[in-house]
Amino acid sequence: MNRQRNRTALVTGAGRGIGLETVRQLDLAGLDVVLAARDPERGRAAARTLGSPRIRVEELDVFDAKSVEACAKRLADDGVDVDVLVNNAGVYPTVSFFSLDEDVMRRALDVNLMGAFRTCRAFCPAMVRRGYGRVVNVSSGLGALTGNVPSPAAYGISKAALNALTLVVSAAVPQTVKVNAVCPGWVRTDMGGRGAPISVEKGADTVTWLACLPDSGPTGGFFRDRRRIDW
Repeated sequence: MNRQRNRTALVTGAGRGIGLETVRQLDLAGLDVVLAARDPERGRAAARTLGSPRIRVEELDVFDAKSVEACAKRLADDGVDVDVLVNNAGVYPTVSFFSLDEDVMRRALDVNLMGAFRTCRAFCPAMVRRGYGRVVNVSSGLGALTGNVPSPAAYGISKAALNALTLVVSAAVPQTVKVNAVCPGWVRTDMGGRGAPISVEKGADTVTWLACLPDSGPTGGFFRDRRRIDW
């Protein structure tokens, strides 16, 4: 774990839920953490609940390419190298296919897929240059093509596309940059609801594990409970 001491992780959609818990766990693991949130005031309030001097709050809306670029520039100007990228920001539309309009479909793709596309484009090249990086895309088993039809429609399709992006990015970078996807399961968050069976601590565990992989760790995989699962 000492090897991780001076690494910096950036977590998107980190103002609550799995994102905030991932920030907490990465901070406990000894990383400096950038808590990235669309609403910086909410982000700062969330960071205060954790009370760690290693947590920096940044405004970042993955829906907006200019917001991603601006965040990357602020960090670079301050000499902050992002070694670990956790693409957690997401939306969860639940309408059925024939009730789905183009705006809802487009937003699901723009946040769940294009958001990760934008952040990978912004932060992965420097990981490659430095010879170290970890990318964790928070996906879902509802986007897997093996054994089920991706559903709900917009969410499942966008997560299946995020899984495809995971494979594409992992193939585009050297082995020193590990790129994986994770299904945290049905987690008790604002998105998952109070009836979900998995605690937020358990839901974030595999995310944190993938973010802290050793050099011998896997890449280009899809994981739940620290085990590889089918796409």
